[in-house]
Amino acid sequence: MAAAEPKSPAAAGAAAARRLARGCWSAFWDYETPKVIVVKNRRLGIVYRTVQLLILLYFVWYVFIVQKSYQDSETGPESSVITKVKGLTLSEHKVWDVEEYVKPPEGGSVFSIITRIEVTSFQTLGTCAESMRVRNATCDSDEDCVAGQLDMLGNGLRTGRCVPYYHGPSKTCEVSGWCPVEDGASVSQFLGKMAPNFTILIKNSIHYPKFQFSKGNIENRKDGYLRHCTFHEVSDLYCPIFKLGYIVEQAGENFTELAHTGGVIGVIINWDCDLDLSASMCNPKYSFRRLDPKHIPASSGYNFRFAKYYRINGSSTRTLIKAYGIRIDVIVHGQGSFLCDWILLTFMNKNKVYSHKKFDKVCTPRHSSGSWPVILALVLGQAPPPPGPCSTLPGLAGQLWGEGQSQVLAVPPPRPCPTSAPSEQMVDAPGGGAGPGLCASEPSQQDCTLTDARGLAQL
Repeated sequence: MAAAEPKSPAAAGAAAARRLARGCWSAFWDYETPKVIVVKNRRLGIVYRTVQLLILLYFVWYVFIVQKSYQDSETGPESSVITKVKGLTLSEHKVWDVEEYVKPPEGGSVFSIITRIEVTSFQTLGTCAESMRVRNATCDSDEDCVAGQLDMLGNGLRTGRCVPYYHGPSKTCEVSGWCPVEDGASVSQFLGKMAPNFTILIKNSIHYPKFQFSKGNIENRKDGYLRHCTFHEVSDLYCPIFKLGYIVEQAGENFTELAHTGGVIGVIINWDCDLDLSASMCNPKYSFRRLDPKHIPASSGYNFRFAKYYRINGSSTRTLIKAYGIRIDVIVHGQGSFLCDWILLTFMNKNKVYSHKKFDKVCTPRHSSGSWPVILALVLGQAPPPPGPCSTLPGLAGQLWGEGQSQVLAVPPPRPCPTSAPSEQMVDAPGGGAGPGLCASEPSQQDCTLTDARGLAQL
């Protein structure tokens, strides 16, 4: 017979490419599933269960108890705040009621309580000396003043004349506007003598739309409870009536000093609620602190101006008031948390054949001198099997049995693997049952399995 002619490199490459393509196409339709090996070894089992226990402790203690990650949360509740101030106070000249010292009067979450005022009375439209606090306002003659000049920080339009100041020998440029200017004729009045006893009612209601939960900070009672109670953190938590002196004291401030210079106090209401519990466990927590930077002279304190207008003898007149006071900012924070839905497990129904193909058992000798690292290497296919152990490998049996009995390797008879459910697991046959190397099983449902190094290596 003539020798076969060698194939050209191009033909050989094309044939290899076709084989590779056929193999890839065939492998594309394969179904893969991991195989689970149950190793009967106490030392390896202790290590495995210890790692599982540590992971379990981490999730139970840190994730669930500390972080509460099993809960869904919502921050920033929808909130409404209504305030009402009551009380009377005295100054050097008059009695002041709430309509006069609370600005604005609407009762919102931000309001001011006037504690000191500087009043410039009977201002009319005319000409007068400019304030000495205005830049370039001082002068020695009319040449120092420019007619028609308008300083945005001044009090009017300059006329070009240099006139004597309200008091002292100094002179300033004359302006056209509301006269006299504030610095020249203002009178200070202190309203803070009785202000610490002012009462402030703060009505607050919150709503978590994600959890459809609403609650307010006033106790639902019909016995006139709010008429005679004041706030106490323990006994009267749901009586949100605070004395102004109490708020300033809790913020760590001196009331007399704050009343003279003014300042901003924050009333913070915190609604941190675990909505897995009863609604009665969701309670407001109040805290108080000063919000303006009192240690920075350029920006500390709080004041504002307003005027009251009227007519005298047909001419427009006003009273200018520079008010110092305590501004109250009611700030509402909160977070609501609730148990979220969990999909713990998703199962598939498996028949007995699939279960037997899925799980294998590897048994170690009862009197083996090998250590557990050797056993682990045996399971991973990195070492030949010892003569004693038995293995039930259903996935390999069908492959070897289909290739013919001529490939059966002679091995020592395996000892039976302990099983908890003989009807669900494959068991080794007793001596003389199915022959060496084979295991007994139901012919219609289970494949027969061989124990050899080649089978373990395929794991």
